[in-house]
Amino acid sequence: MKFAVIGGTGLIGSLVVKNLNAAGHQAVPHSLSTGVNVITGQGLDDAVAGADTVINLTNSPTFDDASPAFFRTSMDNLLAASENGRIGHFVILSIVGMDKVPDLDYYRAKVLQEDILKAGPIPYSIVRATQFMEFIDAVMSETTEGETVRLPRTPLQPIAAADVSRIVAEVAAGTPLNGVLQIAGPDVYPLDELGRLTLAAKGDGRSVVTDDTAGMFAVVHGDVLTARNDARIAPTHYTDWLSSTTRP
Repeated sequence: MKFAVIGGTGLIGSLVVKNLNAAGHQAVPHSLSTGVNVITGQGLDDAVAGADTVINLTNSPTFDDASPAFFRTSMDNLLAASENGRIGHFVILSIVGMDKVPDLDYYRAKVLQEDILKAGPIPYSIVRATQFMEFIDAVMSETTEGETVRLPRTPLQPIAAADVSRIVAEVAAGTPLNGVLQIAGPDVYPLDELGRLTLAAKGDGRSVVTDDTAGMFAVVHGDVLTARNDARIAPTHYTDWLSSTTRP
């Protein structure tokens, strides 16, 4: 099969391309660096030409109230090019529980992206993942003041990017779900505990203070960002991932 991977040079996209090609498919990465612009439409028709499946892994450059416009324009352009190219399967990566957090602009934008795909003309699959293990450092940086990191007790169920990309590749190579698959890591942690585990594993001298008003996850109530019982659980544990990424 031939795949057009839009956003195929990023963290997840590059791994999806690698997995699909290793399985014997032809996966071609497309991004701004290859001359494809999902906002202006530049290069989109050529990017999807001849593909069986389009995988859209592009992301908004901001996480504020400008993000809905990015997803609306990019999806409209991608779906139009895909319909013209007679694409038979359109795949996006989304976020577990984002529809339960209306106070976050970016999460509302991801809901909009899903709704546009569902209402569109092409058979589709949506893979909703929990927070990536690779992003915990960035989350801590947002609320670091000197040697103190302030984090809420929001329950998270982190998943490794390698597991996400493997499952996205599998879904893309299969029959369209015309629905949603939830995927998550095997363990649930309060975010403040994730912070302490991460700092300890890295020998980082900062300390974590529990603060339920700190950072973007402060607006999340309850365990809405953890997976349902029917989710597919990936194998990589956060402590094992930490060990592998901090090993000398």
